[in-house]
Amino acid sequence: MPPDVRALVIGMVLTDEQKQAVAAWIEEGAKPADVQGRLEKEFDIRITYMEVRFLIDDLKVMPKDPAPPPEPPKPAEAEAEAAPPPEPSPFEEPDLLPGGGKVAVKVDEIMRPGAMVSGRATFSDGKTSEWYLDQYGRLGMVPGEPGYRPPQADMVEFQAALEKELVKLGY
Repeated sequence: MPPDVRALVIGMVLTDEQKQAVAAWIEEGAKPADVQGRLEKEFDIRITYMEVRFLIDDLKVMPKDPAPPPEPPKPAEAEAEAAPPPEPSPFEEPDLLPGGGKVAVKVDEIMRPGAMVSGRATFSDGKTSEWYLDQYGRLGMVPGEPGYRPPQADMVEFQAALEKELVKLGY
């Protein structure tokens, strides 16, 4: 949708005060889905997720990344000496696990045929899966093991990490 039509559609729905409220919510750290819910709850305005994304773009505000969790306290030196750190497996890909998170996402340099973007993910149980987004924005997974399904908590973390990687790359 062209920007002028987009602004017309969304502008007809929101007043200037409501737009200021949306900008404030984003500055406070709200995500597009949060804004969509608050618009419905506080102003009784129902707009699609995509319209919220257009609105955020038109308001020229950028959703903030969540604050990183605090680092756990380091164990006493005596405990650290008692248990040596585990040696990495030669089969692990250390570049897939930046920052020590449970789920790591990597975007392919050469995309999978038929995909707009593709890559690999490593989950908390150490298992990997290939992923791709097709031309309609649908997410597909090709597990490394037949029948493998990542834990549900990992899928939530995967989607957040994927969004972060795609934003970083300009998708």
